[in-house]
Amino acid sequence: MTQDKVISFSSIKIDCKSCNLTTLCLPLGLESAEIGRLEEIIKRSRPLHRGDQLFHAEQGFHSLYVIKTGSVKTFLPEPDGGEQVLGFHLPGEVIGMDGIESERYHCSAKVLETSAVCEVPFDRLEALTHDIPSLQHQLYRLMSKEIGQETDMLALLGSKSAEERLAAFVLGLSERFKRRGFSATDFHLSMSRHDIGSYLGLAVETISRLFSRFQEEGLLKVERKHLQLTNLAGLQAMAKGCGLEPRRQKHGG
Repeated sequence: MTQDKVISFSSIKIDCKSCNLTTLCLPLGLESAEIGRLEEIIKRSRPLHRGDQLFHAEQGFHSLYVIKTGSVKTFLPEPDGGEQVLGFHLPGEVIGMDGIESERYHCSAKVLETSAVCEVPFDRLEALTHDIPSLQHQLYRLMSKEIGQETDMLALLGSKSAEERLAAFVLGLSERFKRRGFSATDFHLSMSRHDIGSYLGLAVETISRLFSRFQEEGLLKVERKHLQLTNLAGLQAMAKGCGLEPRRQKHGG
């Protein structure tokens, strides 16, 4: 099963109570009446398409955005027109929190594939958290999660080899898809090799070479942007810096 799905207006209009992302998103832990109050402030967009931008770096902060379907990347624009990719965001994830303190977004956000997004005006959300303590707690939890992910990423970039970085990245996507009810071993990459390289601090040629090597070693199968993970234990060992599983030794590697 891949992640390619047709997005319809009916699926976009599903309210928070019926949405299958409530265990990942802002409504987690809220009572039915509280979810109803949250729904009143949410703006649901028309379908967005690859290349559409949600916000730009240095733009005035006004809203948080929850990915409902599809995926989005956040990045820092570079002077030469390039992009330093900061993250890839999947359904149920909240973006835009970097703008709360300074009242300006610190990065840009661009849609990677046909997507639907819920916009949450922050002034109205902040007012609502005063009346619903559990919503405030969930917001704090999401902020803490984002800080933790940034810490993990810094550790990955600071101490891991190229092989370890890519293996950890693939496994991270696998786990995130699994939490959303998708296959953990068969999925589609919405981001380009160039984006992955930017995110992991590696050249695009290195990313392509490593995917080929991982396939040769029996860790995964790759066809353009479609991945099948065929040896999770081997990928986990690679991500931990423990080398490949015995499969490599069989071939005299």
